[in-house]
Amino acid sequence: MKTIRLLVFTISILLVHKVSVSLLFAQAPTTAKILFTSARDGNYEVYIMNSDGTEQVNLTQHRAQDLDAVWSPTGEQILFASDRRGKRDLYLMNPDGSNIRRVFKRKIQEWRTDPTWSPDGKQFAYWQWDRDENFRKFGIYIATLGEQDVELLGKYSSPAWSPDGREIVCSVRGRLTFVNVRTQNQRLLLPKKAMFWQSHPSWSAAGDKLAFVWNKNPFPPDHKVGIEPVPEVWLNKRTVYIINRDGTGLQQLVDEAGPMAQDPELSPNAEEVLYTKVVKQRHQIFKVDVNSGVQTQLTHVGMPRFGNFGGDWFDPAYALPVEPQPHLLTTTWAKLKKQ
Repeated sequence: MKTIRLLVFTISILLVHKVSVSLLFAQAPTTAKILFTSARDGNYEVYIMNSDGTEQVNLTQHRAQDLDAVWSPTGEQILFASDRRGKRDLYLMNPDGSNIRRVFKRKIQEWRTDPTWSPDGKQFAYWQWDRDENFRKFGIYIATLGEQDVELLGKYSSPAWSPDGREIVCSVRGRLTFVNVRTQNQRLLLPKKAMFWQSHPSWSAAGDKLAFVWNKNPFPPDHKVGIEPVPEVWLNKRTVYIINRDGTGLQQLVDEAGPMAQDPELSPNAEEVLYTKVVKQRHQIFKVDVNSGVQTQLTHVGMPRFGNFGGDWFDPAYALPVEPQPHLLTTTWAKLKKQ
């Protein structure tokens, strides 16, 4: 009886302080799970599936466009983008799709998309842009959960926060660049002489490897960059690579033949990479084994010009607690904040 009274009292206190009870009891997955976007019925929704593609479940079930879902470091929350109130903005929900709520109270004219969590789960970065202004108002911003003030990191895109908390790798003028969160110092992933058009980086849990999209081929000699549309033949040569954090060990994972490969997501153990490509006019999600090169198609349904996109991998064996695991990281967020 005392236990029941104590539980009731605790819940009452949480309600008084406006803490969600459903958030308190949110459970992280106990097995590896993948979040992805599916428009199989003509509307973008957030889905979840096992790492082998089985048990695909719709989490959002809303007439709005819901996409760009990412796991929190502990797997207890999901951050995603939605236009359910007009402009595309960021929302949180539990792993089972319950307790959906807006992150920001203040509305803006720009869109907020492409979120990425800090390793302590207290902050996140995102890409903000105005689709009606031809990308003239855009950039990566850093926000703290529960606060409305944000900080501009820079006029960049495609953010991915490093597991050690020190850097956000992002696309700066088409080149993947490490930006130090504290000092904003920058360094390139690939040499400057390498062809640009690098984007969509994804980290391993240990922070030693990155998967990304790149087209290493130069533009056709008669192409007028910035004036003419990029030829589709050239676009389709974009594909998925994996590389060590120090820029060594570059490896192409998917052949350039056929439609472009995009939206890579590196598994926590760095042994597999998710990616998206078009099959019979439908976007489908595949995974490729880094060592063997074996490719497996995970989704098979969809409508012409629609289908399944992206993915964000969570594995409880590699989950990051508030104080990151020493065997996975070289430093901790708390130490960085003291410097």
